[in-house]
Parts: sequence; structure tokens; C-alpha cells
Amino acid sequence: MERSIPLIALLTLFLSCSKVDLKKIQESQTENKVLMLKVDYTTNKFEGGKEFTFKNSSQSFTIDTEYRAPGDFGSIKLVYRELDEPLFDGSIIWMGLGKMTFPSDLKPASAFNSVLTADVIYPANGFENVFNLHNETYDYSIVWMPIQHLVKVREYLKSNPNQKVKIFLYTPSVGVGNPADWDWIIYMKN
Repeated sequence: MERSIPLIALLTLFLSCSKVDLKKIQESQTENKVLMLKVDYTTNKFEGGKEFTFKNSSQSFTIDTEYRAPGDFGSIKLVYRELDEPLFDGSIIWMGLGKMTFPSDLKPASAFNSVLTADVIYPANGFENVFNLHNETYDYSIVWMPIQHLVKVREYLKSNPNQKVKIFLYTPSVGVGNPADWDWIIYMKN
């Protein structure tokens, strides 16, 4: 009998930990998350990203753009419409250099794991440019290739396979702007 008490206690502890771990996994899968990734415009190098977690949920994902043209100083803000939550805010300076002010903290590219396979995947429904002032035509596959192998990207595509990946080109320098200052910003919803 003395042996069975520690065994029962150990078994109870093990089972309770399993339930807690399972609950964390389930919560993580049902949380409303948006992944933001940044790719350099001229080098197409992945520079970093951020995962947003929201308390409220929404089945749809629409990005509204608030653009103030740069007479001298302008800005662009992206908002998750369904939740009225900011996703991006940055200044645009004519004949100068603006900067991204929100989010202020991106994880470096080295913080993102890559899959170990050599396969290439694309979003089934393609891309949606959420801000394209001059209706330029872009080859988004060039922007997609540096991030498609990321574990996070694969997880988001698996959890939301029918999404259109949102994308826009942030140009903090305009007028005689320097394309080396520009970045592609990509958004995916789980």
C-alpha cells in the first residue's frame, strides 16, 4: 500500500500536467494571431518580424489604410478593421527618411526557425496589396521566397489555408527616395 500512494500521486501529477499542456496547445491554436514579416525591397532578404496576439477574435481579416501624403512629412498606418487594432505605423518624409514607429520591436530573422525540407509553397489565394498608391505591378513571388520556408509561415498557411496574404511596400523616403530604405511588409492571419 505504501508503494501505491507515491505511484498514484505521480500518476495524478503526470495526468494533470498533460491536461495543462493540452489546454495551452488548444488555446494557442484558437487565439487570434497575425504574423508580420519584413523583407528588404532591394535585396529581398528577410529582416525580421512580429507575431501579434489579440484578445478578441474574428474570422475575417481586413486591413484599412490611413495614408497622409508627404508634403514634407507624411505617414501610413495600417489597422486590423474587424478589431480596430493597429498593425503598422510609420512616417514618410519627402527628401528625407521616415521610420516605422509601430511596432517598435521586431524579432530578428535569426529568431525564426526554418523547415528542413526543400519544398516551395505559395498561398492558395495569392496576395493582396493593401496599399498600392500608383497601382504598380509587382512580382510577389520574389518577396515570398525568402519567407515561405519559415516554420511560422507554414503554420499560418496550415491553420488558414484559404487566406490571401496581405502585403505592402513601405517607402519611408520619397521624392528623391532611396529604394535601399524601403521594405515589404507581409501579414498573415492564423
